Parts: sequence; structure tokens; C-alpha cells
Amino acid sequence: MNRTHVVLLAALLMPRGQAQQDSGVTFTSESSLVIVDVSVRDKSGKVISNLKKSDFVLTEDGKPQQISVFEFQSLDTDAPAPVPVPAVREPATTRPATAPTPVAAKPIIRFQDRRLVALLFDFSSMGIPEQSRAQKSALKFISDQMKPADLVAIMSVSNGPLKMDQDFTDDRTRLAEVIRKYQIGAGSELAAVSDSSDTAEDTGAAFNADETEFNIFSTDRKLVTLESAAKLLAAFPEKKALIYFSSGLTQSGFDNQAQLESAINAAKKSNVAFYPIDARGLIASAPAGDASSGSARGTSIFTGQAQQSRGQSRNDSQESLATLAKDTGGRLYADDNDLALGMEKARDDISSYYILGYYSTNGKVDGKYRRVQVKLNGYADAKLDYRSGYFGQKDFKKFTGNDKENQLQQAIMLGEPVTDLTLTAELNYFRLSRDRYFIPFAVKIPGSEIALARSKGAAQTEFDFIGQVRDDHQKLVSVVRDGIKIKLEGQTAEQLASRPIAYDTGFTLPPGKYVMKFIARENTTGKLGTWESKFVVPNLAPDQPTLKTSSVVWSNQREALSDALASVETKKKTLEADPLVTGGQRLIPSITRVFRKDQNLYVYLEVYDPGIGEDQKPAVAATLSFYRGKTRAFESEPVRLDAYLEKRGMTVPVRFQAPLAQLATGRYTAQINLIDEAGKRFALPRTELAILPARKAMQPVNGSAPSPR
Repeated sequence: MNRTHVVLLAALLMPRGQAQQDSGVTFTSESSLVIVDVSVRDKSGKVISNLKKSDFVLTEDGKPQQISVFEFQSLDTDAPAPVPVPAVREPATTRPATAPTPVAAKPIIRFQDRRLVALLFDFSSMGIPEQSRAQKSALKFISDQMKPADLVAIMSVSNGPLKMDQDFTDDRTRLAEVIRKYQIGAGSELAAVSDSSDTAEDTGAAFNADETEFNIFSTDRKLVTLESAAKLLAAFPEKKALIYFSSGLTQSGFDNQAQLESAINAAKKSNVAFYPIDARGLIASAPAGDASSGSARGTSIFTGQAQQSRGQSRNDSQESLATLAKDTGGRLYADDNDLALGMEKARDDISSYYILGYYSTNGKVDGKYRRVQVKLNGYADAKLDYRSGYFGQKDFKKFTGNDKENQLQQAIMLGEPVTDLTLTAELNYFRLSRDRYFIPFAVKIPGSEIALARSKGAAQTEFDFIGQVRDDHQKLVSVVRDGIKIKLEGQTAEQLASRPIAYDTGFTLPPGKYVMKFIARENTTGKLGTWESKFVVPNLAPDQPTLKTSSVVWSNQREALSDALASVETKKKTLEADPLVTGGQRLIPSITRVFRKDQNLYVYLEVYDPGIGEDQKPAVAATLSFYRGKTRAFESEPVRLDAYLEKRGMTVPVRFQAPLAQLATGRYTAQINLIDEAGKRFALPRTELAILPARKAMQPVNGSAPSPR
């Protein structure tokens, strides 16, 4: 059983600005050089620096390639090389599929014999103490530890777009000036969501960190920031060290695992190594916590379990950073108050290396992976380190129907994700019977990323969706496959840049552990996006002693089923099984838990098998509470529930609707307080959410597209 639904949501996003620009050397075989950085060391680990172009043998998919660019980057000298004027980029020319005619390669190396180090300050993930520590450490590195070969660039992200504050330079005075201008505390208010989010400057940067619906409370957005930073550095074929200041990066369980892999892949393609630095420094907290907030009451804070939980939380916040570092050739620096030492070690990791460039003899525009191999003549014991391949260019407009279908099938099967489209998704679960659960799956795509094909005065965009659910034995248990066309006209089309498109589907599963991988493709440009995550459907059998509940759906939107952008035959049985459809309306999950003061909050969950009172009815009391830290900011009037859902056994629905105007902007913990008065049990499901200032709302245009499985 399944259903699908497509909807253009009411505006929660700020305009993304210009499309992401690819400012770097494009690794394709049609018009650009393929650049390979090669580190060569002898058995003792010493760099071999006297090699000639004729010593190297370079092949692509087993076929020899002619080396057109050969440079040695000598980074161990104490004599600073001059910073040259930026070279003029080579114009694009179509190259034949056969061996190209030798051409005198124009200079592509902008910084000869210079070591490139980029500093990225993620103020949105650091509190005030961490920001101050990162700033002081960077200033110390600039003044005392820069070497003659070092060139440093500075990037930052706060509650606005990712910014390149300073291009690569060895001007210590200028670098120190840029770092001192950072206002300590900027961006840290994202812990309570800044009011400035609505007025952030739109610079058309590669990643706009102020697209609130997709950026707050999402680990994926920090990963996208790192991916965008790596792509900005792709313009330079040299090796780069990206030093990333943050206070950790914790995944919540529904984060997109594909985005982590995509950030790593982007760094590899751009010859960037991540060096995350945990700006918290040496962490040794007291049992009751530090003085930044009030401590909990009682003696439980001194138990081994409490201390273990705090330690595990710190480890979790560093795990993804460690993965980013290891998989890109960098290192994580944590639990050390000398952050400048970590910066120095990151810089010293880049030693002298060779830059090889060639025009591929493969002129096919098929987007397939091409394996690169580099060998040395006469140096059997030498150790070579280089990237092992790249993806060729693809021309989606020339794809046939079979090509398009094969592309989706390959994308769903291959390990490497594609993230041209930003996807944010949410999975929920609702018990239909003892061993049968309905799993709603909702996806959002920023409208700013969608290219519209205009014809006859109208705008149209088309999507293909494919997804697979596998159990913990890798057995395929459910499949999603849909094609949707969305027609937009007039003002609606113009508003698309600031409005997300949502798609949802649903399927039934028994309790167990699963992995879902989902691919979305926009068929005008061929952009693909990947979302992948593990999830668990718990066993909510009646014989369990605890108060059993479904997932909690947090929403700001209820939409009529008749408001459709695209339509496929709606099956009555499918709609009847969907707990989010009542009275001809569908509840749209917010996914990112971001709301505005002029909106209503809708909450839905289900309670299973509550106790029965003397009147043979359930007796469940429920309230909705909002907390700021330890302080309760709001609590609703209690509701008492004594009726089951029709045809759903012993299932009690719980619904709340709360206007948000009375709450101040900021971050909250929202909690549902459930008391089974007859069964003498309780449950306290909660989530973290943000409330932003009100802004002028646009009328939503929505659509549904249920289809049979």
C-alpha cells in the first residue's frame, strides 16, 4: 500500500539568490583539463622532488593519456615565491574523442610553490566562548606561525550566506584585519534564532545559509556549507587545506547520510582536505554542568550514567567531523586548548607535490566514472598518492527515455550519492495492526533550485522519484517510483524561487530496522538529489507495559486533497489508511521544525492500547508545553480523550492546534504530556523547534498525486 503527494508549500524560505556557480576547473573530457595532484615519496617518507614529465605514465580507464601540464609545487623552501597576477582561464573548446593534437598548455597554476590554507569560521555552530577562542587562535597563527610559502584565505558563515571574506594572500596585516572585524556573538543567537534572518543580505553565494526552512536544526546544512566551500576552492588545481572551526556536528537520526558522502566527494574532486578544529577546546565539565545554565535537581547528575551520557554526547558531536577529516586526507583536532597548534599541524600536512594535467581521449558525454591511474618509470618503491578518478560530463537534453530510466536505476544502486538537488526528508510510523505499520515519507526540495521549462506562456516542471527500502539483511522490502508533472502559471511561477516543493509517499512495513534511499530528479536540467537514512519501526505490541505512541507529526499546514498540482488516480483504501488524512484534508509534516509567529502549529500523534476505566472507555489526558531551557514558556489547557479511531482497534488520536503569535522568537523544546489515567502510565514525546518572526505569507498552491504500489 502506498500513496504519493506533491505540494508547493507556503513561503517559509527566503529567495536563494543566484544559482550555484561552478567557479572551478571542471573535470570533464569535453573542454577542460583533467587535473591530478600527485604526492610522491620514497620508502623513508621523503618527497621525491627531481622527477620529470617523462617519468610519469598516466592512464584513464586503461588508455594512455598525454600529459599536457606538468608542475612541481615546492613547499619546503624558506624563500617566499611572489604571488602572481591571476591567470586568464583557458577558453572552452570541444576536443575530439581520438588523441588530441598537442597544444601548448596555457598556465593554469595561479600560485606556484605556495601552500593554500583556507580558514572557515562557522559562527552558527559556535557559542560566544568558542567564537572568541577561534578568533584568538587564528590571530596567533597569522602573526606567529605562517611560513613564507603560506597563502591564507578566510571564509565565514553566520546567519547569512557563506562568504569569501578574503581571497588567498600572504598579507598578514590584511588577514588579521579581516579576523578582528568578526563580531563575537554573531550567529551564536541561532541557538535562539536571530530576528535578522529575514533581512540577511542576498549575495548570490554558492550556499545561502539563511534559507531558514532548510538550514536551522539540520546537520545537512553544515555539510552543505562544507561542500560549497570545497567547490569554491575548486578553481585552484593546487592542494588545499580547509580548516573548519565549529563546536561539533551531531546527526539527529533523520539526517541525510548521502549529504555526508557528498561533502566528502566534493572535497576529493576539488583537491581539498578537511581539518576540523573543535573550538570548545579541552572539555572537562563538572557533574552538574557549567555556569552557562541552571543545573538539574537531585543526585542523578552525579551518577555514572549521567556522566557517560555527557561523554557520549561529546563523542557524537565529533564523530562526523572525524569522518570528514579521515575520508578527505585531513585530521580532526579536538580536546586541546591550543587551537593554533592544530592549525599549524594542518598546514604542515601539505608537502611538495606534482600537478599533472591532461585532455581525456574519451569524448563521450555519458556522465560515467573514469578511473585514473598514475605510475612511475624506474621507481618501484615510490609511494604515490592521488585521486583515482572522476565523473565525466553528461548532457541530459540528449538522454533518451531508456537513458533517463537507466540513470535513475544506477543512481539508486551506486554507492556514491548525487546531490545537485537539496533534499530534506522525514519518516514517521503509525500502527495499523499488531504487525503492520503505515510509514509516511515526506520530502522537500527548494523551489529556487528548480528550473522551469516555459512554453506557450506557462511554466512546467517535471520530476521523477525512485526509492528503495531494505531491511537489516539488505533485502528489498518496498519500492517507490513516480513521475509527476507540475504546471505553474503567472505569479505562482514567479514565486517558485522562494517556495519549496514537497513530495510525500507512504508504505506499510512490519516492525524492524530499515534503510531508505531516495532519488529525486528534475527533468528540465537533469539535476538529481539523494536522501538516505536508517530508521526503526518499533514493536508497539499490546502486551508491552509502557504507554505506546506513534511518531509525532509537527506541522504548520493542512491542505485540501482537491488542491492538486498533479493528479494520479486516488485510491480510497490508501487514503483511509493514511492517519494524516482526515476530513478531506492532509497534514503536511514540517520536516525541519521551523515555524513563524503568524502561523498555527498542528500536532498529531496516536496512543495505542491505553487502560480502560469503569465506563469501558479510555481516559487519556494530554497537554502541549513549550520550554526555553528549564523555563516553561507556554502550556495548553489539558484535553481529555475517551474515544477510539474507527476501524483502528484500540487507537486514541491526539490532536493539538496552537497559535504561535504569543511566543517569542527563538528555539524551544516542545513536549506532549500524555497521562493514561486508567492505565496509570505516561509518556513525554518531545522535539526541538524554532519560531521565527512573522512575514507576509503567500497563498499556497498544493497538489497530490497518490499512485498504487
